[in-house]
Amino acid sequence: MRFESVIKFLLRFLLKPLSFIPALIMMYIIFSFSAQDGTTSSNLSYKVTYKAVSMADEALDLELTDKQISRCIRKIHFYVRKLAHFSEYFLLAVSVAFPLYVYGIRGMWLVITGGILCVGFASLDEIHQLFVRGRGCSVRDVVIDSCGSLIGILFVRLFGYIGRKTIFEPLSKH
Repeated sequence: MRFESVIKFLLRFLLKPLSFIPALIMMYIIFSFSAQDGTTSSNLSYKVTYKAVSMADEALDLELTDKQISRCIRKIHFYVRKLAHFSEYFLLAVSVAFPLYVYGIRGMWLVITGGILCVGFASLDEIHQLFVRGRGCSVRDVVIDSCGSLIGILFVRLFGYIGRKTIFEPLSKH
């Protein structure tokens, strides 16, 4: 019986608070990307776009010329940048919503609490960019970040629901 109380103590007072560490790491990563000046940020996303087009060219055996690759990059570069916003905030929302879920915040309260945290961080991050050379504040980016956050939170809700119904509920019947 003593061993069970030690395990419960460790889970409740050590592991549960540490469950927020991935969210803090994601916040640091997002903040770091936002702290890059406009040229550095643009160059990084250009490299990512170039790599995506090159991989697609190779995988689909398109044999694109350099001029065609450049044209493709120009066409999709904007979308790659916005997909990065969406993806960062999807991951932030997942890393925020899982610990909230562990702490018993469920249903609509999970969406509201996680949403406030993620959208609030997105807004503050855009304001932060006002003070970075070559960057600016964009409401469109906050909307894209918010959409990524909402999908991430709904993913956690779905994952939690499926886990409860398929793993934990059957175990509790034994």
